Amino acid sequence: MKTIRPRRAVLYVPASNAKAMAKAATLACDAVIVDLEDAVAPAAKEEARERMRAFMSQVDRSGREWIVRINRLAGEWGTEDFLAARGAMPDAILLPKVDGPEDIRLAEEALEQTDAPEGLSLWAMIETPRGMLELASLAAEARKPFARLSCLVAGTNDLVKETGLKPGPGRANLLPWLMQMVLAARAGGLDILDGVSNDFRDLDAFAAECRQGADLGFDGKTLIHPAQIEAALAAYSPSSEEIAEARQIVAAFAKPENAGAGVISLDGRMIERLHLEQAERLLAKAGN
Repeated sequence: MKTIRPRRAVLYVPASNAKAMAKAATLACDAVIVDLEDAVAPAAKEEARERMRAFMSQVDRSGREWIVRINRLAGEWGTEDFLAARGAMPDAILLPKVDGPEDIRLAEEALEQTDAPEGLSLWAMIETPRGMLELASLAAEARKPFARLSCLVAGTNDLVKETGLKPGPGRANLLPWLMQMVLAARAGGLDILDGVSNDFRDLDAFAAECRQGADLGFDGKTLIHPAQIEAALAAYSPSSEEIAEARQIVAAFAKPENAGAGVISLDGRMIERLHLEQAERLLAKAGN
């Protein structure tokens, strides 16, 4: 069974901002994405890369995941970003504007050429029309032996820009695409993170969007401001009742008489092994 980590609140910080990176290491988010792409102006790319290197070499990484988002690998800054990110040894490298499995293979081949450790995974931004159309192929790619792809990230801002779609109240017009992403992630055994909310001042609207994402099946939310962390953690954390039920299911299957059972009875309900897997996943994400 693969390692399950909570990714409820995942904060972007610009690699060009040393103060923001340092603060991120003290916050309650589950993961930090050090961003070399959209958050960094073209003229500041090289400096941001060096700031990322220096920061990642000395930061205490305990308590959260660290991810580096690079510029597109085939683009002007992508190769240098990739080499710098690989050298910094993050938990994952986030690939932007992934159009299909060929982008993942290119990054995997580059990692193999540099003898990257098995634990260094790849995350993929789904933010282009072609990327949406290739979701099934990405899911199939993730199921291959030794695949490094572990997480999809919804790039809703770019999808809106590239398609001309108006999200509508409550993101109504985006919902079909968001649901497709969740379905593909589950088919590929991947985590899936919801896109950012740009208005970090309207925390009530943000909390509602987090609850919507959790209801759709997302594992967490990407954030652009520390003020959003609390609401994301609340929306994507299981309730005490859900935790208690999960513990009950795990305990029931752990009994010697149920060791080989595929289905058991628990409080008048039929509980299958799939419910045990769901319970174990919930407890792992809750840190239990």
